[in-house]
Amino acid sequence: MPRYIKLSETKSTNTYLARMASILPGATVIYTYRQTAGRGQKGNSWESEDDKNLSFSYLLKSPAIEPCRQFFISEAVSLAVVDMLSQYVPEGISIKWPNDIYYRDQKICGILIEHTLSGSSIGHSIIGVGININQERFVSDAPNPVSLKNITGDDYDLERLLREVNERIERLTDFSESDEDVLKALHERYLSRLYRADGEPHEWQLPTGEYFMGVIVDVHPDGLLSIRHSDTGEIGQYYFKEVKHVINKHVL
Repeated sequence: MPRYIKLSETKSTNTYLARMASILPGATVIYTYRQTAGRGQKGNSWESEDDKNLSFSYLLKSPAIEPCRQFFISEAVSLAVVDMLSQYVPEGISIKWPNDIYYRDQKICGILIEHTLSGSSIGHSIIGVGININQERFVSDAPNPVSLKNITGDDYDLERLLREVNERIERLTDFSESDEDVLKALHERYLSRLYRADGEPHEWQLPTGEYFMGVIVDVHPDGLLSIRHSDTGEIGQYYFKEVKHVINKHVL
């Protein structure tokens, strides 16, 4: 079972856990209800009203997966969050590649995973998660935030949801390199919950500013996204930051 350490306040649970990772056991969860400088992907900040949301970091020690296949960790964590949220919102929860969690076209959760290497293996992974739970109003310039309460109108017990999601993270990240059937099933389930992986063309933008229509084909074990371009039929392959979704005229 995960071990929980609650902080009254911290700038970033990921930063705090990174300083302590060498002396803490695996499955340790650092959490707070007052995170003052939460970090997201691409150096973005993460808005979280005090005592309203989940902000935590989970320590995964010596994951039994090669660095070139590290994206299985991201898939497992994304599905853990999806599974927890889907208990309360049966329809509309999905994963926007690589690991944002969406309700329809709005973002409800951000995930930041940071790995350390030990020789040719992953030494440990710090899994930072921010989930919007009871916050009703967002004041940052983020274009599309939403909370669980926005969706359902209900208030939620944060401690209960914290345990529900971390128990799922522990269970779903308990795999090894040789568990090919487990990894295959994990990947197939990830693809089935992937935002806009519906076989229909959707709009994308390249770093050059060029737009194109394309269909998601697959996501590779290192996180590489394959998209079939609608105009040429060619399959482009993109790492994180090399292509972006266009959602309701926003590039996200």
